[in-house]
Amino acid sequence: MGGAVFLWFGVGFWWVLKGSMNQRQLRDRLLQGLILFLILKPAPGCSSPQKNGVFTSAQDLAAIPSEGSRSQPSQASALDLDPALIQKSPVLQRWLREIPDVAAEIANDPSFRTRLRSIYTQANYGSGLQIGVEEVRLARTRFTVSADYRSVQRPAWGTDLRYYVRPLGSYVNVAPVVGYRSVKVNDESVQGVNLGVRLLVVLSRTGGADLSVTQTWVAPGSDREVGLSTVSLGYALTRQLRLSTDFQRQNSRVGRDDRVGIGLEWML
Repeated sequence: MGGAVFLWFGVGFWWVLKGSMNQRQLRDRLLQGLILFLILKPAPGCSSPQKNGVFTSAQDLAAIPSEGSRSQPSQASALDLDPALIQKSPVLQRWLREIPDVAAEIANDPSFRTRLRSIYTQANYGSGLQIGVEEVRLARTRFTVSADYRSVQRPAWGTDLRYYVRPLGSYVNVAPVVGYRSVKVNDESVQGVNLGVRLLVVLSRTGGADLSVTQTWVAPGSDREVGLSTVSLGYALTRQLRLSTDFQRQNSRVGRDDRVGIGLEWML
């Protein structure tokens, strides 16, 4: 490349000496040579490997194996890792194949966990035990299912389907609630569709700590409509065991009942 440029300048000066080129033509010739030099000059860092590790040609680049064709031993050598360690680590194998989108995985990985509940409840009409399951995720969707049964002087049971509008990894989420529930108002049983909304605030991911506020209505629009306002707080004691507290207020046209509960949850 350098020889071609010098040859270009040499021809220009030879024409000047011959008298066949004036000063303006010489200037044009010099500018053309400078442009040629800049075009042919290699950009820094765009060379190919020689024996000493410097890149020299396109053929040398073509001889370099692609990332997908490298074997695990060569990858292990590049990372200074024992190949046996890579063989035993699915995470390392995955990262060597393709770097995952960690931000997207965090956003979509649920910030809560499925839980089995056993809660001791105390109401103004008696005490009892409430058992249930919370936040069973349906496949890899944003839908979850929950169900519970409360055995007191006024038994109650129900199941709810929730759809979280934000990615499940969010620290604050909202979910419409659709389900079916049976409650007791005085000595009369009220059963019907349960509609409402749930607010979830995650204080620590994957079940560490969270606060939920749920407002639903059983048999909405009917003369037997019952409103249920529930506040729940959970705090993990170990990796799988949580302490949970509930407060629920039940409103109807004939009266109001309050219930508090405390118990344990087993995280799956």
